[in-house]
Amino acid sequence: MKFPALLTLSLALLTAPATAAPGTPKLSVEQYQLDIGLTVLLSQDPRLPVVAVEVRYLVGSSHERPGRSGFAHLFEHLMFQGSQNFPDEYFKPFEPIGALVNGTTNQDRTNYFERVPSNYLELALWMESDRMFHMLPALTQGGLDNQRDVVKNERRQRYENVPYGMSWIHLTQNVFPAGHPYHEPVIGSHQDLTAASLADVKGFFREYYTPVNAVITIVGDFQTPQAKALVKKYFSTAASGKRAAVPTAALPRMTEVKHITETDDVKLPRVMFAWPTPALFAKGDAELDLWSSVLSRGKTSRLYKPLVYDQKVAKDVAAFQASMRLGSFYVVQATAAPKVSVEKLEKALKKALTEALAKPPSEDELARAKNGYKKDFFERLESVVSRSSTLATYFQYTGSADYLEKDLLRYTSPSAKDVHSAAKEWLKLDGYLRLDVVAGAKAGGTQ
Repeated sequence: MKFPALLTLSLALLTAPATAAPGTPKLSVEQYQLDIGLTVLLSQDPRLPVVAVEVRYLVGSSHERPGRSGFAHLFEHLMFQGSQNFPDEYFKPFEPIGALVNGTTNQDRTNYFERVPSNYLELALWMESDRMFHMLPALTQGGLDNQRDVVKNERRQRYENVPYGMSWIHLTQNVFPAGHPYHEPVIGSHQDLTAASLADVKGFFREYYTPVNAVITIVGDFQTPQAKALVKKYFSTAASGKRAAVPTAALPRMTEVKHITETDDVKLPRVMFAWPTPALFAKGDAELDLWSSVLSRGKTSRLYKPLVYDQKVAKDVAAFQASMRLGSFYVVQATAAPKVSVEKLEKALKKALTEALAKPPSEDELARAKNGYKKDFFERLESVVSRSSTLATYFQYTGSADYLEKDLLRYTSPSAKDVHSAAKEWLKLDGYLRLDVVAGAKAGGTQ
C-alpha cells in the first residue's frame, strides 16, 4: 500500500507551557474511555479543514502463537475487504473525497487510519465501527484465499526478491531466540499463511479486534461535542471483549560474537552488527538514537568519514536503534565499495566502531544529534495522520497520550556522558550478531 503525500498543519498551534523548557511543544489532548472499554483520544486543530481518525488495535505479530505467524498483518489486508453493512472495497467511499486511507502492522500493534475533509468525520467513524463490529459475517473463504496470496506476494516483493531484503528477518530471528515474541517476522512465513484456516482467522479476530483492545484517536478540525456524540453513536452498541495481555519476554543478552553469512543476489557485500538494546521509552533508548547520529549522520560522522571518505572501503554506512515495546535492537551496517572484500570491510568497520566508542560525543556532535532529532520530531507532528499515531503510541506505551513534553526531554536532556555510557553499556564488541550478506544464490527461493 502506498502512502500519498501527507497534508501538513502549521506547528503554530503548538504552544509551550510556562513550566517547560523553551521550545517544548504542548498538544491539547483529551483522553477518556467509553463504558465498553474503548479508549478515545481527541486533539483539536482547526487550522485546516481536515481530520484524521486512527483506530489502533493492541495486537501485533508478538501476540501470534507458534505456527500462526503473519496473522496480524494478514488482518491488515482483510479489514479492507468489506464488512456486513459495506460488502465492498473499503477504499471506495473515500476515493471521491480525496481521502488518505491506509493501515500498518508491527510487532506491537495494528493501526488503520483515514484523513478526510472535516465534514466527513462521520463517514470515517461509521466505516471503522462497521469493520470492528460487523466484519466476520462478510469474511469468506474466497476473501481469505485472495488476501493470503496478496500477503505472500508482498513478502516476495519486499523481502525475498529485493537485494538485502531478507536481512531484517535474519537479524530479528538471530537477535531474538526461538520462542521470543519478536523472533518471527511481522510478514509471517509462507508455511504459516498457507496453513491458516478460516476458523483460525476468525478466532484471532474475535480475540483481539474488540473495543476494549482498541484506541480511537481523532486529530484535526472537529467540534468536541459532535465528535464525542459520533463516537458514542457508532462504538457503544456491542460487547467490549477483553484487553489482550501484553506479551512478556526477557531481553536477550549476547556474550559472544555470533557470525552468520547469507547469500543474496547482490553485487556488493554488506556487513551488519546487531545487539539487543533497551525497549522504546526505557532508559538508554533515546541515548542510543542520539549515538546513531554521532556514528552515521553526515559526512563527518564517526563511521562515514573513515570508511566512505578516507579509506573508501564502504559505499554507505548506517546506524540505528530499532525501538520496540519488549526490547529493541541496534544495528550498525556498511555496504562494501566496489572490489572490497567482506573481510576487509568487516575489519575496517570494527576498527572504526572501536575508535568511535572510545570517546564521548563532542559538544558539536551532541548538538547536531539533538537538533537533527528535534527536526524529525517536529516534522512528525506536522501531519494530522502521524500526530494521531504519535498520541496513540504514547497512550499504548505509557498509559497517557499527554506525553509529548516528556518524550522530547528524553532527547534534549542527555549529556555527552549519558550518550556515551549507553553506547558502551549496550554495544559491546565482545558480544553481538555479525551478519554478512554476500553475492550468491538467493537462499531458499520463493514459494
